[in-house]
Amino acid sequence: MIRHHRRQRFVAEINITPFTDVILVLLIIFMVAAPVIYQSNIKVKLPKVKAPVQQETGRQMRAVITITTEGMVYLNDKLVTQAELKEKIVTMHREEPGMSVNLRADQQTRFKDVVDVFDLLTELGIGNLDIMAVHTE
Repeated sequence: MIRHHRRQRFVAEINITPFTDVILVLLIIFMVAAPVIYQSNIKVKLPKVKAPVQQETGRQMRAVITITTEGMVYLNDKLVTQAELKEKIVTMHREEPGMSVNLRADQQTRFKDVVDVFDLLTELGIGNLDIMAVHTE
């Protein structure tokens, strides 16, 4: 009896199914966590409105200016003075002329503080200005 030794071939394939499962789970986690991470740490109580609040459209540059009850001004969650605000908005507007500005102000904020920011934005030629509010039914 003659035995023929056959060589067994090694399977050199990589099974990517577990890798794909892990990537999909991470994608879902990041999709759920992204809005929570983006939310500002600056606490302001936005005024309430009865009209529905419009949703964001487009993917243009967006600056968020927040004014607290104490009159402190934040640009994209960073405390700034009026001079710094002007300088940074000018730079942002130069990079993206069609930029949009979201204005968040606490409902107890002095009207003068809001008008000062409006005046600055008007002076700089910012036309896309959204005032953030909370919709109530």
